[in-house]
Formats: sequence, C-alpha cells, structure tokens
Amino acid sequence: MLTELRIRNLAIIDTVTLPLARGFNVLTGETGAGKSIIVGALGLLIGERASNDLVRTGADKATVEGVFDVADRRDLLAALDARGIESDGTLVLKREVPAGAGGRARAWVNGSPVTASLLAEIGRALVNVHGQHEAPALLEPGAQLHILDAFGEAAGERAAVSETHARLAEARAAIASLQARRDEATKRADWLAHVAKEIGEASLKDGEDERLDEEARRLTHAEELQGLMREVTEALDGGDEAALARLGHLQKPLGALQRIDPSTSRLQELFDAAYYALEELSREAQAYADGVEHDPARLDEVERRRDLIFRLSKKYGGSIAAVMTTGREARAELDLLDTAGLDLRALETRLREAQEAFTAAAAKLTSKRKKAAASLAKAVEARLPDLGMPDGRFLVELPARAEASAHGAEDVEFRVALNVGHEARPLARVASGGELARVMLALKTILARLDGVPTLIFDEVDAGIGGRTGLMIGDAMRDVASHHQVFAITHLPQIAARGHHHIVVRKAPKGGVTTSDVTVVVDAGRVDEIARMLGGDAESETSREHARELLASGQRAPRVEPGAATLAAPGAAQRPRKRV
Repeated sequence: MLTELRIRNLAIIDTVTLPLARGFNVLTGETGAGKSIIVGALGLLIGERASNDLVRTGADKATVEGVFDVADRRDLLAALDARGIESDGTLVLKREVPAGAGGRARAWVNGSPVTASLLAEIGRALVNVHGQHEAPALLEPGAQLHILDAFGEAAGERAAVSETHARLAEARAAIASLQARRDEATKRADWLAHVAKEIGEASLKDGEDERLDEEARRLTHAEELQGLMREVTEALDGGDEAALARLGHLQKPLGALQRIDPSTSRLQELFDAAYYALEELSREAQAYADGVEHDPARLDEVERRRDLIFRLSKKYGGSIAAVMTTGREARAELDLLDTAGLDLRALETRLREAQEAFTAAAAKLTSKRKKAAASLAKAVEARLPDLGMPDGRFLVELPARAEASAHGAEDVEFRVALNVGHEARPLARVASGGELARVMLALKTILARLDGVPTLIFDEVDAGIGGRTGLMIGDAMRDVASHHQVFAITHLPQIAARGHHHIVVRKAPKGGVTTSDVTVVVDAGRVDEIARMLGGDAESETSREHARELLASGQRAPRVEPGAATLAAPGAAQRPRKRV
C-alpha cells in the first residue's frame, strides 16, 4: 500500500509530505487548494507525461516520491529482483521533472535509475487512479467489452481469438494476393512470354557490358597498340644498344668491386633486382603484343553484341542487372499460371484450418462472456440500491456481430433501467451524469475485488451527486477499503465522513508566494472541516453538530470484516482478503 507521498516544487506546492494509512483515506479542501495537483503527482508515479510547466516558479526541478509497503507482494519483489532492484519490503518510486523545455524527466526505484516505462509498469501494479472523466468512457463499447472481459477473467480466451483472427486474416490476404497476381499474369501472358523469350535468348551475363567495352577498345586500336609495344620491347631487348644488353656490361665491374670490398654486395643485390624486373617487363610487353591482333570480323561481332545489350538495357531498366531481373520476373509470372492452382488449394486448406481455429476460439470466448455477463449484471444490480438507485436494473447484452472480429463474435452493451416501469435501454441513452458516475462506481467496486492492485485512487468521482446518495457512495468506498487501500479526493462531506483517515489540503501565502499544504485532521479538526464542507456558517453550532452526526454515522457505517468472502468472477477461485 502507499504509506507516504512526498511532493516538492510541483505547481503551487512547495514541500508536502502526505501520510496515508490502511483503509479509507479522504482528501478534502476548497476548490483550487491543490487537490488536483496531488492527483497529478500520483499520475507522475504511474508513468503519465511529465511537463516542464509543472515545476513551481523559481525552482530548478520538481520531485515526487511514493513510499510503498510491498512486504506481502512477493510476486512484485521477485520481478524487481530479476531486474536488479533490491527491496526489504519497502519500495520508493521517484520522478524528477526539470524546469525548462530542454530538460528530460528522470525516474528511480529504490535509488536505482529506471526508464519511465519501467516506472509506469511498477507504479500501475501498485496504484489505480479512477477519475471523474472515466464515467463517460463507460459509454464506449470498447470500454464495456474490456470491463466484461476483465470481470470474466477472459484475457486468455480473448488473446486466442485475436491470434487466430490474425492467422485467418493472413490466409485471406495470401489468397487474395495470389489470385490478383494470377489474374494480372493472365492478362499479360503474351507480353510476358515475349519478354522472357527476348531476354532469355540474349543469354546475358553479369559485367558483360564492361568486358565488351574493353575488348572493343583493344580491337579498335589494335595497330596502334602493337606499334607502342614494339617500341617498348625493342628499347628493352632489341639489340646491343637495348637496355638489357647495356645493363649486362655492368655485371663485370660490380663483381670486381665486391671482391675488393665485400661491403658493396648491396649494390649487386640492387642490380640483380633491377635487371630481373626489366626482363619481366620485356616478357610481359612481348606477351601483350603477341595477344593483340587486328581482327575486323571480331570487332563487328563485339559491336553487334554491345548494340543488343544497349537496346535491351534501354528497354528493360538501364543495366544488364535490371534486364536480367526483368527476365526472371517475367518467367516467374508465367510460371505462376502453371502453379497457382496448386498453391491456391494449399492456401484454401490453410484458410479452412484458420477459420476452424478462429471459430472455436470465438465460441469459447462467447461462452465465457455469457457467464460473465450474467454474473456481472447480478453483481452490479445488487449494488445499485446502496448507491441511491433502489429500483435500478442492470443488464449486459451480447448482440452478435454480423462478422466476428479480432475482439470476438459479439459486441457488449450495458443497459439499465433506473426507474420502475421503464424497459432497459443502453446506458448512454438513459443515465444522467450522476447516475453514470454511480454505475461506474458500482463496476469499480466489483472489479476491485478481482484486481491485484492494492491502492485505488478515486478522483472526485462524486461529481453531480449529493445528499443521501453521497452517504451511500461513501459506504461503498468504505466497503472497498476493507480489502484495498482507498484514497478519495472529494467535495462531499457525506463521503469525507466515511473515511478512516482524513487529510485536508489548504492554500495560503508563504514568503509572498501562494503555497499548498496538507494537514491530517482528527477529532475537533475533522469536525471543523466537515462543517466547512456542509456550507453555511462553518463556525455555527448547528453546522458543527451536523458534522458530528455525519462523522458518527460514518464510523458506524457497515464494513465488510477482514477475511470475509470476496466477489469472484465466474469460475474463479475465491481470493483471501487482506487484513487492514
């Protein structure tokens, strides 16, 4: 559970330490005192976007820390240990938001730096925030579907439907693609045959154009090349005046030098290397000259081949590689006409198997949803009288879809009849804002019994509610607090009076700057706050007596004893309730 929330330099908050206890915690205060900032701080701990605008004016950064007692969360402790985060049963989540647009928010868990996504993953395993803006979301079919599946613990069946639907869609897409390619190939068969034949008969080879260009240059300049090579070979080895013959005369004086002074042996080595290199040059030049021949017939053949390659390249892509690719693609499309029938039969078999798997998975999900729908409807309907709707009826309809989707074979529609003599209609058509909030609260209190998240935050879900209905909602939250830690931000004295632990947030100037601060109120201080919330003259004895009556009735409110049975989803095992 959340034992302490520390906030520093966030909006109008300078420094606040918010102590929380087991059971039902309530936070009250005048409009604008800073209650929403505290909810925003909690949001930062569960991964919500961190804006630099949140930093208090004049501060360099804002920080939020949440201290959690997780001694009984062995699953979470094991997961943290696997990530290298140690804990002795206490977990401290911290988020830091720097001032200025260029800064990046940072996060820590027990002093270890973590990513914002990991902080969010851990935070959401510890805290659920339910805001006043969630009620309208109940009108969305997708939200109603999610609630039903969560209640029915149908995540596995829903995942199976999604997976098999994806396989079904892939099979359908493969068949459609093959049929389209076959139809296109049929239309272009004559042209494809011409392309395949023209390119196939050319028997092109990679790099052939470059090799032909080199050969054409040699053949075109054959006589000139031969003349140049003759000059080279004659200068090297063409007679007594050639380079090699003249170098040979140096052998005798170099030998004499070495006999007189052995240190000149290096000169002999250099001479030998130079002589042998010139000999090699002479041989290579002669071999090249012998290989060059003036062959007009071969030149004509090379030029015809170059013209063919140029024409095909211009027609089919600009290069030999592109031409060869076009040829392969044309042959593949023609082959498709022969193989498509066999491939389609294989794909149709795959489609039938995928359809059967999807139908079976959807049927299992439908079965589980039907059981969950009946149980959820019964559970919510049983809650409505306690929330000020004694004649309320709640139904969960499962209209079949014209075509099953990745979400199943049916839609989900919550229907209500909140007055005697009226038939049940879709929630969106009959519920007022206050009624919608109460239906949402009924659902939340039921789902909370199935939710492993230990701390539930209710942010002003009492909008549009008052009087005795407020008392009923307070009792419902107090009931949830028997097996969860509940933290409610409220304007209603009826709800505040039901709390086990009361915190007041106030706004006042401090050092010339408006600042929010919090106080835990008990006894007379709590009477003062409830009297203020009742309106009228908070100092009058009438208001204070009314406040004392509310508090007295609140502490006598029914409360499920620790260890009592919790509401289970259809087919689910009963979970033991945590003591508070």
